[in-house]
Amino acid sequence: MADKMMVGDVVAEFLQQIGVTTAFGVISIHNIPMLDAIGRRNAIRFVPTRGEAGAGHMADGFARVKGGLGVLFTSTGPGAANATGALLEAHFASTPLLHITGQTATPNLGRNQGAVHDPKDQFAMLQSVSKAAYRVKSAESALGVLTRAAAEALTPPMGPVSVELPIDIQRTMIPRPAGLESLNLPVPPPPPGDPAMLDQLADIIAGAKRPLLWTGNGAKRAGEAVARFVEMGIPLITSMNGRGIVPEDHPMSLGSLGNTPEVRELFPTLDLLIVGASKLRAHETADLSLPLPERRVQIDVDPAAEGRTYTSDFFLCADVGLALDALADRLEGRLDIDRKLADDVAKAKHQATESLREFLGEYSCFPGDLREAMPRDALWVRDITLNNMTWGHRIFPVYGPRDSIYPVGAAIGPGMQLGIGAALAADGRKVVAMCGDGGFQLDLVEVWTAAQEKADVVFLVMNDNAYGVIGHIQDTMYEGRRFYDKLQVPELEKIAELTGMPYVRVEKAQDMGPAVAEMLKVGGPSLVEVDMNAIGEFPRYFKPPPYVEKENEEAAD
Repeated sequence: MADKMMVGDVVAEFLQQIGVTTAFGVISIHNIPMLDAIGRRNAIRFVPTRGEAGAGHMADGFARVKGGLGVLFTSTGPGAANATGALLEAHFASTPLLHITGQTATPNLGRNQGAVHDPKDQFAMLQSVSKAAYRVKSAESALGVLTRAAAEALTPPMGPVSVELPIDIQRTMIPRPAGLESLNLPVPPPPPGDPAMLDQLADIIAGAKRPLLWTGNGAKRAGEAVARFVEMGIPLITSMNGRGIVPEDHPMSLGSLGNTPEVRELFPTLDLLIVGASKLRAHETADLSLPLPERRVQIDVDPAAEGRTYTSDFFLCADVGLALDALADRLEGRLDIDRKLADDVAKAKHQATESLREFLGEYSCFPGDLREAMPRDALWVRDITLNNMTWGHRIFPVYGPRDSIYPVGAAIGPGMQLGIGAALAADGRKVVAMCGDGGFQLDLVEVWTAAQEKADVVFLVMNDNAYGVIGHIQDTMYEGRRFYDKLQVPELEKIAELTGMPYVRVEKAQDMGPAVAEMLKVGGPSLVEVDMNAIGEFPRYFKPPPYVEKENEEAAD
């Protein structure tokens, strides 16, 4: 074993020691020592993408499926800047992501001497889009900084953490760090919750006749504890990013149907809402206008979550899985749930599902046909599209907590790359990535990454030759003035041919499901293009936020 090693090799061995199997990025002058070390060791799969934005989203998708740390490598300045959108999305989604970027040589830092890729203040940029950012200031401190950064990314509330490694430090020889031999990340144990407060909360829940549990992304690891509540007769609703914690075909699961008229009518009949690791995001609660049950209690590992969106009568700072398990122990035999609650939940779920299906018109068969075409354990990846915002988020059933992946920040374009990352983490499971034509084009070059890496993913492209979501907003809020929403779309069949992907075009709604089923039999990437203009106009779904409706009413007065 070598007595000395370059810092670039420290980075490679550090990642290997903490269990990283796959990393994504673009090789460049300011990260070659680290990627050279990864290549020589041949213990970590490095996925060379066409751009840093795509690499970041792939690392994000990979981490969401694996439930562990995603790793992204970029270069300095423009390379790091290209990844900022992906870092923002990882922040929105609370994805643990370690972003390792190069930096100008230490003697040139901050001196504006025109060094290659020299940014004005890269560190401030990374701080603004990451959970945290660090700079390695000496070769000897590299391992310690990396250890702290990875641990922070994995500490709830999780998120992306960036590390700058100046190029001269990457090339510096140092004594082999003794800590590499038995490295453990110092991720703090999850807080179980104060026993006295758990007793109080159990008493509150025991006194409720018609409670509802609302869980979010932070409960993805708490499936067994959530299931205990459901089996005790407490129905479940989830955020869009927390779907599948209990399979959505369970009769007591409302999935993410919260902001539907039928479930809105259910809320006032409930006497307690238990919020478990969910932000109750404005995007999902009609800008916080959703009429949630008046009495609310909240469990979250982040003390800053208290009252951030909706207020609560009782807040417990704890890991939601540990807390729900402890509460279930205290509640055994104490609950007296209204016998009508289960029927009311089933009725609201059925009515909301059928209303949405009826609303879809020509597209009403899409959710059921696609679900039938996909294996139960398939990964369901989406971009921001008309189809996703209507049925994809709501009435396409999700059965596992890591089976549903989409841009939580509501940006257009990440879906295709999230799908590639998901496919590389899928361990044999099938992946369908539904994108609009606008989003699919935004980083179209990454289809060559999918082809090169043989990512087993079906790209389902809903093509209406426009930014359909934007067009609907313009119709509703801007008197139908549709400026700049139309797109010239490349012939996707030729793109598929260039990349060697099997391809099929769908021009009838009933043919979509069978087309996807056929492509799921193919190993590697494939493309199904749905010609929405041939099928028919997609129904207008967009409604203005409450504050806009209020402004319109005031203007009319």
